[in-house]
Amino acid sequence: MLRRRTPSVTGPELDDRQLSRTLKELRPSQQLHGLGAGSSRPLWAPVAELLRATGRDWDRRVHRISVLARALPPVVTERWIKDRPRDPDALVVRACARVAQVKGAQGEAAWDVYGDCRRATEAAPEDPTPWLAMLWLMYSCGSPVHAAVPVWTEAVTRDPWNRAAYHQMLRHLSPRGHGTLMEMIDFAARCASQAPQGSPVALLPLAARVELVAHRMTKGSVDAFAADGHWYEPGAAAEADTALARWFRTETRPHAEALADLNLLAFVLTRLKRTEDAVAVFRRIGPHMTLHPWDLVPDPVGTFQFWRARA
Repeated sequence: MLRRRTPSVTGPELDDRQLSRTLKELRPSQQLHGLGAGSSRPLWAPVAELLRATGRDWDRRVHRISVLARALPPVVTERWIKDRPRDPDALVVRACARVAQVKGAQGEAAWDVYGDCRRATEAAPEDPTPWLAMLWLMYSCGSPVHAAVPVWTEAVTRDPWNRAAYHQMLRHLSPRGHGTLMEMIDFAARCASQAPQGSPVALLPLAARVELVAHRMTKGSVDAFAADGHWYEPGAAAEADTALARWFRTETRPHAEALADLNLLAFVLTRLKRTEDAVAVFRRIGPHMTLHPWDLVPDPVGTFQFWRARA
């Protein structure tokens, strides 16, 4: 029986305790202004140590750098580059951090950030992270799908079933992004069918269906009313069955964003009213709720708590 603990919305670090500790170590504003004044240890050292410990686990490295990119003040990455101008980790983190700050940049500003991404790819030629930073930049700048595909291909060539790479491309292909509904659905179905047993890419059609519902809800009241109909299509049940059989019930090491995928799967199962299947998923989640996709319902925390208690 599930313990009735109050759900807590997890941060972007999810259940990565090492990443969480690093973020806390970087948090004090006094240190940010003084750059570690009074200490011989540079402020960027916790990030460098975390990435050194991550090694060539590309899945976890991509996750950690994407979270750090949004959290690090620019002064930290610039100081790191100044102290270690040829450090591949410093160059990759700065590129990702600059991309995270881009809001539809165009012209010279976008090319400047693109230059940082190119330098990062040269400094870390085996790492998919700078290529995903470039793909993220292209999304922010409104690049068409045909321009984004070669960049995505570079990333998956380096790490063939990297979860973040597939979700980023799905976002680009979404009608809320720069693609079409059919492009998004076809991409998700094709990739999931080719994914090896135990790969989280098996959940990509579920992510596409959730994105479809989100798209319908943003279009207007009539479309929003009809959005729930997508859960009653035969394809939705088949996609959930595939995710359960080819990912959830396999004995594979949890990937960096497994908690996000568990919440995605639990959300879909509750929309399909498959309480029995949801039980095991909620057991693995515990009280750790991610805001998305529960933010698609009027009361995200209440809905999560209701279904978890029911399970």
